[in-house]
Amino acid sequence: MRKLMLAVGGSLILVAPLSQADVVGLGASVSYWDSDLTGKAATNNDVVDVENDLNLDSDSNANASLYLEHPVPVLPNVRLNYTLVEQSGRGDVGLAGFDGVTGDVQSDLDLEQLDLTLYYEVLDNWVNLDLGLTARDLAGDLIVRQANGLATSETSIDGVIPMGYLAARFDLPLTGVSVGAEGNFISFDGDSLHDFNAYGQYEISLIQFRAGYRQMSIDYEDDNDRLDVEIGGPFVSAGVSF
Repeated sequence: MRKLMLAVGGSLILVAPLSQADVVGLGASVSYWDSDLTGKAATNNDVVDVENDLNLDSDSNANASLYLEHPVPVLPNVRLNYTLVEQSGRGDVGLAGFDGVTGDVQSDLDLEQLDLTLYYEVLDNWVNLDLGLTARDLAGDLIVRQANGLATSETSIDGVIPMGYLAARFDLPLTGVSVGAEGNFISFDGDSLHDFNAYGQYEISLIQFRAGYRQMSIDYEDDNDRLDVEIGGPFVSAGVSF
């Protein structure tokens, strides 16, 4: 991770003088993400399939972002992004069980992340390109409870993870329509995180509407606990920019 941070940081210094916003810009958005979950969780060498064994399904999620762009040379622009995914379900882990829990189970998974992204605008016209570095505060908890309440298992991950950031958008002149994609990524020492989305956008006055698809992959180990899951599905968002 240190090598990635140095490489991206060096790239940021090189691209900093290439493009700057002409005025201060501020924007915010909220979105709904209809996400599905697949993958596995492990604790104390026991492994469970979160989709087939636990039957986890999306109950709710929250997504919000805020950004600030400015014309000050060298200093990066700033973006904050918050994501919360909550899933629950009733399943069956059988007689072999999972971490001391057997038979019918009730499970709850909470994944929460807060991103702080520092980025530069490499291009800023009808083709927009941003390059930056993200610090992601990631926390995940999977609670598996035996139906009779006699046993409970908890799998937890928690960490602040550096990730590369890349965003591109192509504006169709005189239409208010654009298409784009953005993502965060890191892979290091057996752990990997990827978070990408592609979208179409329509902008009228100060309001922006987006619809697209988001895919997030988490393969992260924290002591004896590990989450190796993928979350994906369509999203819609509404935002304002000044």
